Amino acid sequence: MSRTFEELVAEADAVDVSGWDFSWLEGRATEERPSWGYQRLMSERLAAASAGLDIQTGGGEVLAGVAAYPPAMAATESWPPNIARATELLHPRGVVVVSNPDEPPLPFAEGAFDLVTSRHPTTVWWPEIARVLSPGGTYFAQHVGPETVFELIEFFLGPLSAELRRKRHPEEETAEARAAGLDVLDVRMERLRMEFYDIGAVVYFLRKVVWTVPGFTVEAYRERLRDLHDLMEAEGPFVAHSCRTLIEARKPLTRRS
Repeated sequence: MSRTFEELVAEADAVDVSGWDFSWLEGRATEERPSWGYQRLMSERLAAASAGLDIQTGGGEVLAGVAAYPPAMAATESWPPNIARATELLHPRGVVVVSNPDEPPLPFAEGAFDLVTSRHPTTVWWPEIARVLSPGGTYFAQHVGPETVFELIEFFLGPLSAELRRKRHPEEETAEARAAGLDVLDVRMERLRMEFYDIGAVVYFLRKVVWTVPGFTVEAYRERLRDLHDLMEAEGPFVAHSCRTLIEARKPLTRRS
């Protein structure tokens, strides 16, 4: 017997959403992964670095999966539940976890790191990244690209503007990186299929990925959630698409005139 709308929503509204582990969605939602394998590539670069910084590390799950860290390794995070989780995972391995808002300045000296990484940062402050990189140092990251989960966003918020559709486009981001004085070495973008199999998966996702529908609560969107539940019951999984951008940029060895 299938579970009711109220049962699915109540369960998803009560579960803990701290950290950046999505295992609760197993069997309830799927998302294709980019072909390049970010964590593996990040691991290779960290193994060769002397000082590393992971910006907006979330609950530290991605960084915790790395085999070896450079002699000096730090991570920043802004959300208190994630800071606690990241500290639990990373401190035993010698990583310093720093509480820091997702805005400048980063609490580190100029040129402190030869590698800065980030997976899915909510904001990217290119001048700050360039400042904390040492000459010849690199920024290596996987960003959330343009129009990610727009099918779901527009179901709840209605049609979005062309300006919002352009936000986080690789062309814009690489231009900002160059304006901050960095040389862009590599940039790739892929669109990836997502499927949500029940309304509980949607609720969990929107509670966890808070910037998808800002201010989302079950009570505020209950009627629209019910509409989506009815649609999924009639037509099957709700299909959306994520977008991921891999970007690598280097700080020149000498300052440009």
